[in-house]
Amino acid sequence: MYPFLIFLAILPGLLICYFIFKMDKYEAEPKLPLTICFFLGIVIVFPAIKLEEFVLNSGLDDYETLFDVFLYAIIGVALIEEGVKYLVLRAYPYQMKFFNEPMDGIVFSVMIAMGFATFENIIYANRFGLETTLIRAFTAVPAHATFGIIMGYYVGLAKFTPLKSKILLTSGLTLAVLIHGVYDFFLMQEMFDWLTGFAILTLVIAIVYTLKLLKLHQENSPFKNISPTNSDEEKSKI
Repeated sequence: MYPFLIFLAILPGLLICYFIFKMDKYEAEPKLPLTICFFLGIVIVFPAIKLEEFVLNSGLDDYETLFDVFLYAIIGVALIEEGVKYLVLRAYPYQMKFFNEPMDGIVFSVMIAMGFATFENIIYANRFGLETTLIRAFTAVPAHATFGIIMGYYVGLAKFTPLKSKILLTSGLTLAVLIHGVYDFFLMQEMFDWLTGFAILTLVIAIVYTLKLLKLHQENSPFKNISPTNSDEEKSKI
């Protein structure tokens, strides 16, 4: 694979990571946990692929109706991919003391999602070349970011709303899976060409929605009126 093609495959995910990092403007997270989350996102591509192969071998992709396609998009792809991201988010950053405000749910969720999407992008670049890489830079990678923001928004709320944590955690995973599934459904179905355009509409709506979620956590940050610090030393140890 040409180095330039690898660069194009990696760049969108890194730019989105930088954007989310800057959005966390009242108390930036330690860079080490952010980096760990990104690389954990890369690692979970492998079990996701194995699980998706298992679903393929089960025959769930032998769809004959639009409902069959939707069911496969939800169970065979979205639930698996968002599920592994969710497990990492809950198992690592969610349990740590540096996860100290709702906005952190979004930040760490997106880091995991971008690790996943970036490595997935490299795989697609290797298989399908420049055109696919460029298309995914403006579609699949931002889509994974929106799924991550939606999940992270609710996971962040759950961390600091103990009495509603179960329903918030379930809501975050469910919405991420549903939106991911709907997006993939429009791309996967081959029965009506005009339906493919609704994938872009789904992505646009998701981006608008997630920007609002980002603003909500940003504006409600408990650190908003406190002098910000970027020092890892003032945070609890990992």
